[in-house]
Amino acid sequence: MALSAPYRQPALEEMGVPLQLVTFCVVDLETTGLAADAAGITEIGAVKVRGGEIVGEFQSLVDPGEPIDPRVVRLTGISDEMVAGAPSLEEVLPSFLEFLGGATLVAHNAAFDVGFLRHACDKVEVPWPRPPVVDTVLLARKLTDKYETPNRRLGSLARLFGSPTTPNHRALDDARATVTVLHGLIERASGHGVHTDLDLIEFCRAIPSKLQRRKRHLADDLPHRPGVYVFRDGEGRALYIGVSKNVAKRVRTYFTAGEQRRRLRDMIAMAESVDPVVCAHRLEAAVVEFQMISRGKPPYNRASKYPEHRAWVRLTKEAFPRLMVSRKPPAVGEPRLGPTTGTQAQQAVEALHEALPIRQCRQRLSASKPVNPCFLGEIGKCPRPCDGTATVEDHAAVVADTARAMGSDGASVGRALMARMEQLAAQERFESAAEVREQLVAFERLFAQAKRVREFVRAGTVVAASPGERGGWEVAVIKSGLLAGAVSTSPGFDPMPEIDDCVAGADAVEACGDVRDASHAGEAEILLRWLEEPTTRVVAVDGAWSSDLPGPVDTFSA
Repeated sequence: MALSAPYRQPALEEMGVPLQLVTFCVVDLETTGLAADAAGITEIGAVKVRGGEIVGEFQSLVDPGEPIDPRVVRLTGISDEMVAGAPSLEEVLPSFLEFLGGATLVAHNAAFDVGFLRHACDKVEVPWPRPPVVDTVLLARKLTDKYETPNRRLGSLARLFGSPTTPNHRALDDARATVTVLHGLIERASGHGVHTDLDLIEFCRAIPSKLQRRKRHLADDLPHRPGVYVFRDGEGRALYIGVSKNVAKRVRTYFTAGEQRRRLRDMIAMAESVDPVVCAHRLEAAVVEFQMISRGKPPYNRASKYPEHRAWVRLTKEAFPRLMVSRKPPAVGEPRLGPTTGTQAQQAVEALHEALPIRQCRQRLSASKPVNPCFLGEIGKCPRPCDGTATVEDHAAVVADTARAMGSDGASVGRALMARMEQLAAQERFESAAEVREQLVAFERLFAQAKRVREFVRAGTVVAASPGERGGWEVAVIKSGLLAGAVSTSPGFDPMPEIDDCVAGADAVEACGDVRDASHAGEAEILLRWLEEPTTRVVAVDGAWSSDLPGPVDTFSA
């Protein structure tokens, strides 16, 4: 289907940076309380280290803008008088974030410090940089024994590892003590195969189950490339299918305690292998994942991803057709709305019933065998084809109006329902008017969705490109709403020769005027979402297609 990109040596950050080259920023905060949303920061202290050497220090008192509890004063020694002339959080926080830079953040009980820092960023409206975080408490729980230290408090660990600085609830001194603890723990972690920053962050997480540790070898030798990964049991059957822009890195997370989902832990218990499917880029990976889940229906993927569970609004085939919600897709060219959820489909049917006098009863009718009308016929909500009041030709005209409303004239339903809402509101039947509004919203959303996909499928061939994370372009050749070719172009070179080769080698796809089934619609939606990203640019369209997408692209930056 797609052209795979040539092999690329994994980047350093994909493999992990050796710990001796990693810059750590060890931070400690003093605060007025324990809850980030109810307390303020009184002091920030940080020490930046690399290769076992201190490369910088940061310390500042902070005026919290509120009185400090006397109990906190006794603990930290920081009083209202000390912070009275200190800078505000708005002044200190940007300076600290600049000091932090791109370093890995380290703290003792990191959840506390990170929680306060994130809340502080929200408060002063600066973005939280989301640095990698290492918690020395979690490391100590895994790397120290009770016979060595009675607990994992900073003071106890500082004594264990011989810190020259004694923690005293002042931010900079506590950060200095944490540096010694960090170095001692890293030395011990090396005996557990921890040699890079990624190893350390993963090892720092809460203890995984014995089963997860035993199965961790399944993540060995996987590619650091975009693609799909398939967990398989001992007989080769697919258990779970996932997607990632870095398969190796993503699969490793299933074997840490960060994976807490019971369903997936059960899956890991059955897994005996992981098969990667390398793709040209993230878009191709997303499409391949969707296709593989649709075909294989692995038991540990959510059933909601199965296309056959989607619903359609369609017309029945009989003398007097009616609307129905069905999981069976209508033939291409037949009136339809969808695919969508069953609830939205039913709401759309109710909207059409409110706007058009198409029959609603479920029995099969025959012009030669009239039957007594139902309640809707008796109150004038149905033209009564059942008793011969409406002929086959009369009802056919209503069906034709319904088909147009589903295909090209959705506005007629909107006008009818708006008029009905105004009528109900004038009668002060506000709850009924609200129900009609919900029906209208559901119909308009489904109509717009179906029209959007239909016009995309009819467009023929669309060639588009999005900038790659490491340069070059991620290119897709789309035919009738399906991915027919994909390539990541080489950074630093004119991309057009590679794009032309991808177009020439793209799969042949039969042209069609509408989506064939829910799988077709699902793939088209994935492609449309990618095309609607701000950075995606349309290179060429072989057909007629109008959209609010950016493009076309006249030139590419190599």
